[in-house]
Formats: sequence, C-alpha cells, structure tokens
Amino acid sequence: MSFLSHLNPAPCFPSYTGPYKVGTADVEIPAAELPTPSPTPDPTLSTVSFRIFYPCETPTKTAKPVYWLPDPQQEYLGAYVRFLGASRRVSSFLRSSSSVVTYHDHTLLTFFSRNLPFLRILSYTTIPVIPDAKLSQANTKSKRWPVMVFSHGLGGTKNAYSHLLGSLSSHGVVVIAADHRDGSAPLSLVRKAPGSKPRPVEYRSISHRQTPAVEKARDDQLKIRLWELGLIHEALLKIDRGEPLMNTLAEKSPESMGDLAMFSSTLDVQTPGSISWSGHSFGAATVVQLFKSVFYSSSKGAPSSYKPLFHPSASSQIAHQITPTSPISLLDLWCMPLLSESTRWLNTQPLPCYAPDGPGGRNVVAILSEAFFKWGNNLDQTKRTISEDPSLDKPSVQKHAAPYVFYPVSSAHLSQSDFGILFPWLTRKAFKAEDPARTLRLNTRAILEVMRRNGVAVADTSAIDMEEKTADGRVRGGQVGQVGQDWKILQKDGSVVGWVALGLGDSKHTDEAANKETSQGADPMAAVVQGEVSKTTSN
Repeated sequence: MSFLSHLNPAPCFPSYTGPYKVGTADVEIPAAELPTPSPTPDPTLSTVSFRIFYPCETPTKTAKPVYWLPDPQQEYLGAYVRFLGASRRVSSFLRSSSSVVTYHDHTLLTFFSRNLPFLRILSYTTIPVIPDAKLSQANTKSKRWPVMVFSHGLGGTKNAYSHLLGSLSSHGVVVIAADHRDGSAPLSLVRKAPGSKPRPVEYRSISHRQTPAVEKARDDQLKIRLWELGLIHEALLKIDRGEPLMNTLAEKSPESMGDLAMFSSTLDVQTPGSISWSGHSFGAATVVQLFKSVFYSSSKGAPSSYKPLFHPSASSQIAHQITPTSPISLLDLWCMPLLSESTRWLNTQPLPCYAPDGPGGRNVVAILSEAFFKWGNNLDQTKRTISEDPSLDKPSVQKHAAPYVFYPVSSAHLSQSDFGILFPWLTRKAFKAEDPARTLRLNTRAILEVMRRNGVAVADTSAIDMEEKTADGRVRGGQVGQVGQDWKILQKDGSVVGWVALGLGDSKHTDEAANKETSQGADPMAAVVQGEVSKTTSN
C-alpha cells in the first residue's frame, strides 16, 4: 500500500482538548535589544527566535492558516530531505544486525527513498492555531497566565512539537517554543532586519559516539542553546513589562511591540520559580544543563576542570527565575551531551529541587518512550541525573520526594513529537508504535498534573482525556487549577492502561530494560531503531 493512500488528503492534527482556543505568534528579536546573561557564543547569531502558543479568544472572522512547514517551505522541505538522508547511517547499522532487521531496513529506506518527493504534501498541513489572535483574559487569581519554555531535540523546530505545546496552551499555558540555531534543526533562518535576506543555519551532522571531538561539538551546541534560552527569558520579561522590541517576523509594525503588546502585564514570569521548563531529547538535556548551570553558577566547590557552558551572574534575571521550585518536564532525556569531560562535575550535582529548601522530585516529571526505556545505558543515566545524588552509580533510597517517571507502552521516540501524528503509518509499520495521539495526551496530562501539584493554575483535564466520564458526561472537578484533579495520571499502580511508572531504584524495570537493551549506548537514533527492532523480534 502506497504512502499517499494514507493521506487524507494531507497529514493533519486532531483538535486540542482544553477549554481554550489556541493562538500563535512567530517572533524573532535582535539579540542587541536584550541583556545577555552570559557571553555570546557565536557573534553571527544576531537574533533569537521562538513561537508562542497561547490561550486566545475565538476570532470573529476566518483566520488564515498556519502551516506546519515554515516559510520558505521549499527550503525547509529540502532541509528535511537532507536531514533524513544524513540519518541513513542507521541503515548500515541495521544491515549489520540480523536478518530480522531486513524488514525494517526495507521499510525505512523505502519510505525515505520512494516517498521523500511526496513529503511536499506537508506544505498543505496546518496547525490548528489562530495566528495573532486576541489573548484571552487569564482565569487565575493573579490574572496572569502561567508560562512554559520548551527546547526541541535533534531534527526538531519551533513547529515540530505543535500538538503537545498547543494542547498545553489549550489548558491555559503560554508556551514558548525555542527555535535553536545551533545546527540541531534541519534548517533555521536568521533575519537581521524585517525584509532582509535571511541567513540559513543548517543541520550539523555530528557523530553520537562519545569522543573528545564530539564532546566539544555538543558543548558548542549547548553554549548556543543555553544562551538562546537566557535571551528568551529576557525577552519574556521585557514583553511582560510592555517594553518595545523589534519583531522581524511581525507583519505589522515590526519596529514596535505590534502583536506582542497584548502580552503586557499578562505573563507570570516576574516571580522567581514561576516559569516551567521542558524539552525533548537533546532539548531535555539542554533544560537540565540550564538548571544546573544557573543554580551552581556561584558554587565555590567546582574543580578547575569544570568549564561552564553558561555562566550567568548571581544577580542576573535568569538566576532569580530558576529556583528549587521551578517545574521541569523531561521527554526522552538524551544524557550523552551531559557527560562531557568539561562539565562532568556539573553532571554529578543534583537538580535544584533537591536543595535543602526544595520540594524534592515533586516538581520533576520524566517521560520516556518505550524505545528510550529499552535503551538501558541511557535509562540508568537518566535515573542518576534526576536523582538526589547523581554521583552514585545507582540511585539509593531517596531522602527527598522522588521524581515522577513514566513510559507509555508501544511508543517510539517519534511519538513525543508531531511526527508520530503526521506519519502514523511509518511509526506503526516500522516502529510498532500505537496511537501516537494518545501518547501525547498522556504526556500532556502528566505535565499538567505536575504543574497543578506545584501550585500552577491550569485548566482541568477533560473527562475524555482522562478516559472516563461522570454519569452526566461532564468533567470531574470544575475548579481551574484544582490540585490533584487528574490524580490517576501520576499514580504508580497502573491506574492508567499502558502507562508504566518507573522507580529510580526499581530493579524489576531495570532488569526488564536490560533484557531488551540496545547495544548502541551512545547513539539515540540507532537506539530508537534497534530498540523498535528488538520489540518485533520478541513477538
């Protein structure tokens, strides 16, 4: 059956399930207009770029569509083709594994080689958001919207997680999707001024094997990523204060606040610890590195071998914002970038939540795809990273509250992003991943519930999303931000079907992962593929 037969007529997204419509704004701000909390790692990066997803009013007129593939679409389409081509090293790995892999080798390569020309149909795929719509009034005690900053992974963009981030926004969260210019995206464009010719930043093909050269390359990428997140934070402060900023992507009045003016005095970004942070894969590693870099920036116990990638002063705004109470959600945390020799000391330090005045792991949720759960080396390192003492080989019994750790059964690495929904045939046939839309609903539920339990006012999860209804079909609860409204999603007793809780010292699941472990201990792409292959060989 051809790939095109599965398009109807183009890949599309389901509707968001929260009570709010979702608006969006595309933003690119000159770095010169923002205070930099750490030295600029690359002078050629003259701007910082991000997309905002936010709760909005229902428009009175039909809004123009927002296409998933950014403009200029042909350039982005070509970048995705090159990115997929660069990933064909996976195929040589597959060929050397076993005869059983032939099916997957054929499936993946057939998809890539025969159907890449048809991927241009993505040009018609739209995101169910309303561009530059009027911001809704916050239904919170502070009359301000909670804010989350999200960092994408390898091959990601500011649009590549639109369904997860839009779903969170539909529940009353303003979500900022960073557009990293470190060479991790298939393509990103840097515009110095409105109407100027953009400079492309293309994907950098870097080995996933841990060598000194690779460590330096990943460190260089992290320097850019951390610097960008610092600038995004500064931009949010200015936007909330109503200070004028040039938006080179604004269609109207780019020299002024334009559509950003509606966010003035509406964002909960001034209070320390108020912003939530999240990321996927390399993005999750970026968030961990950001938290530790900021929290331990003034530490006097660091050895001379430690070379900070991001070194804000203790008086910087980002140092005031990231606190032990800052909520953090990590999707398929890829740990290798955290193991660089230059930052090894930092990796042995606990997350800020484990400070004496912190809540422990109650504000941390880590969600693994089943593929990353079966990647034993990375699973062990993930557990160490989010434990109260990462210097130990195996997490001991925690004195503080443990973080929440789960994996959805029959999920792939792609299931954490839009790609699972856009290409369900590929994820099902090649990766045996089932119902990627449900995987993202489970992720959304867990992230929202952790936010609720840490005092962040978000809308209730719907009865449909909770897969249960009251007798009259209404949502249980009813109060915005009700603590524990979706309590089942964080239960560890299997209350939610196909949603497996993991303990940091859980030998049962550790042994299970070891039995299925991929041998590719340093390559997330190969780990994903071989992990999915091992699942089929056991069937």
